[in-house]
Amino acid sequence: MKVEAFDFHLPKTLIAQYPPLRRGESRLMVLRRDEERIEHRKFSDLIEYLRPGDLLVMNNTRVLPAKLIGHKETGGKVELLLIPPRNGSEGEWEALVKNLGKGKGPTLVFLDEKTHLILSRKKDGKVKVLFPEGESPERLLNRWGHIPLPPYIRREEEPLDRERYQTVYAKKEGSIAAPTAGLHFTRSLIQKIKEKGIETAFITLHVGPGTFAPIKAEEVEEHRMEPEWVEIQEEVAATINRVKQEGRRVIAVGTTTTRALESFAAGRGRANPGAGLVSLFIRPPYEFKIIDGLITNFHLPKSTLIMLVSAFAGRDFIMRAYREAVEKRYRFYSYGDAMLIL
Repeated sequence: MKVEAFDFHLPKTLIAQYPPLRRGESRLMVLRRDEERIEHRKFSDLIEYLRPGDLLVMNNTRVLPAKLIGHKETGGKVELLLIPPRNGSEGEWEALVKNLGKGKGPTLVFLDEKTHLILSRKKDGKVKVLFPEGESPERLLNRWGHIPLPPYIRREEEPLDRERYQTVYAKKEGSIAAPTAGLHFTRSLIQKIKEKGIETAFITLHVGPGTFAPIKAEEVEEHRMEPEWVEIQEEVAATINRVKQEGRRVIAVGTTTTRALESFAAGRGRANPGAGLVSLFIRPPYEFKIIDGLITNFHLPKSTLIMLVSAFAGRDFIMRAYREAVEKRYRFYSYGDAMLIL
């Protein structure tokens, strides 16, 4: 299938540069797959579409302040996006770098007069990062790091981003981007959901650069996803399996949660616990084994994420929904509005 089949026109004015004034005050487009019907609601109306007995699965990853700004010995500014070790433990830190130059040897990047990093180029375009002796990466990032807002948010980080670019249930640090479908949830909405008899469970997928890497191939099938770290605990897998066995619905909050669940599927309707790297590329025609519903944001043209939602709801239906979203001026991408697919 051609990548161009997932293209659409999006006016730049619809790309959200800020979150809504208050968390949860987003719009919600509801897609009914069985009828190919579209409804327009508020995100707070989500609870009306959830049934007692449903299971909402969320990604509890926490975004690191992974953006660093320093300077070379020559004084030139350098911007880094740090990438934690892929295996979820101690290991090699990497970074994507702007303005490093073309030198072949290691490069010193100073964060202040006394603190510097050593960068060594790798063949894949990234750099290996060595931290100062005795300085933990986490402590250094908490001191010097900025929230890594996506490049389509064309402004500098502001104090509000420290809170609003995290979900209210963020717990395990390790992502360089937020699982944005979860940004709409407030603590009060989650409480109302539980009071209605809807279960919640949490998995972890640490979002890396692969989720947002552009597809350079012409054919969808030629693209390869970069691995990302996933953890699904035994009690979560047991809850999913119980819900599926009882014929109830599993609704994923976000494409990251979807990829985690489907990567650990043990056949239709059953999930395995475990932890490890996943690189599942969900695209049409994919047969979903775990999820029955999906809450997500509006995604970039020709991205792996719009391909995932197209696999779940059908490409033609998704492209029609996106055209309608543009017509009705929904807000797009990370700080934008939400979609519920049932």
